[in-house]
Amino acid sequence: MPSVLRNRVYRRLFTAQAVALVGTGMAGVALGLLAYDLAAERAGSVLGTVLAVKMVGYVAIAPLVGAYAHRVPRRALMVGSDLIRAAVALALPFVDQVWQVLVLTFVLQAASAAFTPTFQAVVPDVLPEERDYTRALSLSRLAHDLESLLGPLLTVALLTFVDHDGLFLGTVVGHLASAALVLSATLPAAPPTHGRGGGAYARAGAGGRLFLRIPCLRALLCLNLAVAAAGASVFVNTVVHVRDDLGRSAGDVAFALGAYGAGSMTVALLLPRILDRVDDRRPMLCGALLLPPVFVAVGVITVSSGGWRWPALLAAWAAFGAACSLVLTPTGRLIRRTVAPEGRTSAFAAQFSLSHAAWLLTYPLAGWVGAAAGLPAATAALGAIALAAALAAVRLWPDGAAEGAPHVHTGLEAGHPHLVGAVAVPGGWSHRHGPTGEDPHPTGAGPVR
Repeated sequence: MPSVLRNRVYRRLFTAQAVALVGTGMAGVALGLLAYDLAAERAGSVLGTVLAVKMVGYVAIAPLVGAYAHRVPRRALMVGSDLIRAAVALALPFVDQVWQVLVLTFVLQAASAAFTPTFQAVVPDVLPEERDYTRALSLSRLAHDLESLLGPLLTVALLTFVDHDGLFLGTVVGHLASAALVLSATLPAAPPTHGRGGGAYARAGAGGRLFLRIPCLRALLCLNLAVAAAGASVFVNTVVHVRDDLGRSAGDVAFALGAYGAGSMTVALLLPRILDRVDDRRPMLCGALLLPPVFVAVGVITVSSGGWRWPALLAAWAAFGAACSLVLTPTGRLIRRTVAPEGRTSAFAAQFSLSHAAWLLTYPLAGWVGAAAGLPAATAALGAIALAAALAAVRLWPDGAAEGAPHVHTGLEAGHPHLVGAVAVPGGWSHRHGPTGEDPHPTGAGPVR
């Protein structure tokens, strides 16, 4: 994986992503402390509302980014998003009302919903070789996991020297550094657009229609839901498992979350070599099908007694992390293989929005069911969702659907985005691919044999 970091442009983009993630992690802790200052005994409900606003911002804004991103240079869009996030973080220490926190949080997450899909769509153009791109996806997964593991530790260390307003300043520095790194990188030109007509709603829904039309992307919708069910069980109910059910210390909550991150990072490190030999379908479906048995194990832990339950919970959380990483790490490869270059920003924006819509469903479900009926009921409900979603993904994604059959185009000119990777043959261009969302193929295509 270090080999991809020799690419100067990607190295700067990856560093920008990493420092922005650290800044975002600091902002999350600081928002919790700010909520406590403003609302005291209502801090929990305020923070819950803040998280809901965060998810709504992701779900609502990302499709609009996919619709209009082609009108703005990608570097300008990413730098502008970072500057907006820095400005919001700079304003947060001065707020004194809860509604102001909610408004600024929405703006902050809207900017993130612009940055992330654009970043994801740029990387395949920076690293056109699939082997390099696969390793970049693994590094991206590692960056997210390291932020989850090291971000809170760094934040705790900083809080010994500064208050939560200082954390917001750290967020500002992170996003300004990210903007500077993106600005210093020369990005490849965006692929030419074809068929970008239609109204605003039609363009905003283009990525979503791809997910509904293409079998493997329909399966990805279900895989997102399965991962969200497992993630909600971990991120919402870990504190209940550790503190209330097992009676352990607050420090063990971080230890349990670390087990989840360790499982995810281990798979992210090992997966590139596996993906050199197998297609995306096998590890992604295996990861989803692993989740229901882990839920069964967690259910047994919650209804049992004995000292063995603590190491068993750590093992279960590590298994959850590994399974989720099996699903999430190849997602970019799947979209890159399936969607034509000019449609990737819309597709990545749709993935960003729809995956967070799944979290918007499972987050409150995990909390509400757990509070009303207990951990066993919450585990059973989320496990049932994961099982149904995994089985639906298997059914929706038949073997070979992502590869398609070889065929020849006779009516497209050299350089057309649909012909990326095609081989010149007498009379046309030969290639193979799964469904691309183009119905049935680009305008101007001749007979396809």
